[in-house]
Amino acid sequence: MSDVLPACPQCTESYTYEQGSLLVCPMCGHEWSAQQAGEPAPGEAVDVIKDAVGNPLTDGDTVTIVKSLKVKGGGGGVVKIGTKVRGIRLISDGVGDHDIDATVPGFGRMQLKSSVVKKAV
Repeated sequence: MSDVLPACPQCTESYTYEQGSLLVCPMCGHEWSAQQAGEPAPGEAVDVIKDAVGNPLTDGDTVTIVKSLKVKGGGGGVVKIGTKVRGIRLISDGVGDHDIDATVPGFGRMQLKSSVVKKAV
Protein backbone atom coordinates (compact mmCIF):
# COMPACT_ATOMS: atom_id res chain seq x y z
CA MET A 1 0.00 0.00 0.00
CA SER A 2 1.05 3.58 -0.41
CA ASP A 3 2.10 5.82 2.46
CA VAL A 4 -1.02 7.96 2.10
CA LEU A 5 -4.28 6.14 2.68
CA PRO A 6 -7.33 7.11 0.58
CA ALA A 7 -10.22 9.06 2.05
CA CYS A 8 -13.38 7.21 3.04
CA PRO A 9 -15.60 6.59 -0.02
CA GLN A 10 -18.73 7.05 2.13
CA CYS A 11 -18.11 10.25 4.11
CA THR A 12 -14.88 11.47 2.38
CA GLU A 13 -13.08 12.00 5.72
CA SER A 14 -9.29 11.55 5.61
CA TYR A 15 -8.89 9.81 9.00
CA THR A 16 -8.66 6.35 7.40
CA TYR A 17 -6.55 3.66 9.08
CA GLU A 18 -5.55 0.07 8.28
CA GLN A 19 -6.93 -2.88 10.21
CA GLY A 20 -5.48 -6.08 8.81
CA SER A 21 -6.30 -6.17 5.10
CA LEU A 22 -9.13 -3.64 5.46
CA LEU A 23 -9.24 0.13 5.50
CA VAL A 24 -11.49 1.62 8.19
CA CYS A 25 -13.05 5.06 8.66
CA PRO A 26 -13.44 5.95 12.36
CA MET A 27 -15.90 8.74 11.52
CA CYS A 28 -18.67 6.65 9.91
CA GLY A 29 -17.46 3.09 10.62
CA HIS A 30 -17.25 2.14 6.93
CA GLU A 31 -14.82 -0.71 6.12
CA TRP A 32 -13.50 -1.59 2.66
CA SER A 33 -10.60 -3.43 1.05
CA ALA A 34 -7.65 -1.72 -0.60
CA GLN A 35 -8.71 -3.24 -3.95
CA GLN A 36 -12.04 -1.41 -3.67
CA ALA A 37 -10.08 1.80 -3.11
CA GLY A 38 -8.55 1.37 -6.56
CA GLU A 39 -5.14 0.12 -5.50
CA PRO A 40 -3.89 -3.05 -7.20
CA ALA A 41 -3.15 -6.03 -4.98
CA PRO A 42 0.52 -6.94 -4.57
CA GLY A 43 1.65 -8.73 -7.73
CA GLU A 44 -1.55 -7.80 -9.59
CA ALA A 45 -1.12 -6.26 -13.04
CA VAL A 46 -2.71 -2.91 -13.71
CA ASP A 47 -5.12 -3.04 -16.69
CA VAL A 48 -4.20 -0.81 -19.60
CA ILE A 49 -7.05 0.03 -21.96
CA LYS A 50 -5.96 0.02 -25.61
CA ASP A 51 -7.69 1.23 -28.75
CA ALA A 52 -8.50 -0.87 -31.85
CA VAL A 53 -4.89 -0.76 -33.09
CA GLY A 54 -3.16 -1.27 -29.74
CA ASN A 55 -2.37 2.30 -28.64
CA PRO A 56 -2.80 2.82 -24.87
CA LEU A 57 -5.61 5.25 -23.97
CA THR A 58 -5.70 7.74 -21.08
CA ASP A 59 -8.33 10.09 -19.65
CA GLY A 60 -8.75 13.21 -21.77
CA ASP A 61 -7.56 11.66 -25.05
CA THR A 62 -9.22 12.44 -28.36
CA VAL A 63 -10.32 9.37 -30.34
CA THR A 64 -11.85 8.67 -33.74
CA ILE A 65 -14.62 6.12 -34.36
CA VAL A 66 -13.36 3.35 -36.69
CA LYS A 67 -16.65 1.47 -37.18
CA SER A 68 -20.19 2.78 -37.78
CA LEU A 69 -22.22 2.33 -34.60
CA LYS A 70 -25.99 1.94 -34.42
CA VAL A 71 -27.30 3.85 -31.40
CA LYS A 72 -30.01 2.10 -29.40
CA GLY A 73 -32.73 3.95 -27.48
CA GLY A 74 -33.49 7.65 -27.56
CA GLY A 75 -33.68 8.89 -31.12
CA GLY A 76 -31.54 6.10 -32.52
CA GLY A 77 -29.26 6.88 -35.43
CA VAL A 78 -25.75 5.97 -36.47
CA VAL A 79 -22.41 7.30 -35.26
CA LYS A 80 -20.39 7.41 -38.47
CA ILE A 81 -16.81 6.33 -39.11
CA GLY A 82 -14.38 9.20 -38.56
CA THR A 83 -16.42 10.96 -35.88
CA LYS A 84 -13.95 12.67 -33.54
CA VAL A 85 -14.68 12.35 -29.80
CA ARG A 86 -12.75 14.67 -27.49
CA GLY A 87 -12.03 14.35 -23.76
CA ILE A 88 -12.81 10.67 -23.15
CA ARG A 89 -12.93 9.20 -19.66
CA LEU A 90 -11.85 5.61 -19.00
CA ILE A 91 -14.20 3.60 -16.78
CA SER A 92 -14.02 0.15 -15.23
CA ASP A 93 -17.71 -0.25 -14.37
CA GLY A 94 -19.25 0.27 -17.80
CA VAL A 95 -22.19 -1.67 -19.19
CA GLY A 96 -20.93 -4.98 -20.55
CA ASP A 97 -17.45 -4.47 -21.98
CA HIS A 98 -17.82 -0.72 -22.58
CA ASP A 99 -14.78 0.96 -21.05
CA ILE A 100 -14.99 4.56 -22.32
CA ASP A 101 -17.41 7.27 -21.22
CA ALA A 102 -17.59 10.17 -23.68
CA THR A 103 -19.73 12.89 -25.21
CA VAL A 104 -20.25 12.03 -28.88
CA PRO A 105 -21.05 15.07 -31.07
CA GLY A 106 -24.70 14.96 -32.16
CA PHE A 107 -25.58 12.14 -29.76
CA GLY A 108 -24.57 13.29 -26.28
CA ARG A 109 -23.13 11.23 -23.43
CA MET A 110 -22.61 7.52 -24.08
CA GLN A 111 -20.34 4.60 -23.33
CA LEU A 112 -18.10 3.15 -26.03
CA LYS A 113 -15.95 0.06 -26.42
CA SER A 114 -12.24 0.69 -26.85
CA SER A 115 -12.28 -1.78 -29.76
CA VAL A 116 -14.22 0.68 -31.97
CA VAL A 117 -12.02 3.75 -31.45
CA LYS A 118 -8.55 4.82 -32.55
CA LYS A 119 -6.44 7.37 -30.69
CA ALA A 120 -6.29 10.59 -32.72
CA VAL A 121 -2.86 11.99 -33.46
